[in-house]
Amino acid sequence: MKKSTRNTKATQPQTVDEYLAQLSPEFRAALEKLRRQIRAAAPEAVELISYGMPAFKYRGRILAYYAAFKDHLSFFPASVAVMRRFAAELEPYGTTGKGTIHFTAKKPLPTTLVKKIVRARVAENEAREANRKRSLA
Repeated sequence: MKKSTRNTKATQPQTVDEYLAQLSPEFRAALEKLRRQIRAAAPEAVELISYGMPAFKYRGRILAYYAAFKDHLSFFPASVAVMRRFAAELEPYGTTGKGTIHFTAKKPLPTTLVKKIVRARVAENEAREANRKRSLA
């Protein structure tokens, strides 16, 4: 059976598909679902591997990461402000630190919540880009 944990630096996957292929079927299915949810909320985002994890980038900035660990899955919205904004809705899920949402394959994040978080991150990235353009003008 395949491991559900992340890989060592020497064997880090180069693509998201490689990352997902190395997971247990249960974890792979859960992260593929999360991947589709993120894509649906941010269709222009670009997929990549960053810090050894699958991630989405939008307008040159990271939108979110996600990953599998030994006994849980994590979604990293990459924004303390977004975590605070959705704190009440995230309460049923194990959140640690300022930017990690823990969940399991048996108790995945609701699609509506994932989409709200991703759309909030898209809005943050767009606002940052607009501010950068104004400062250059």
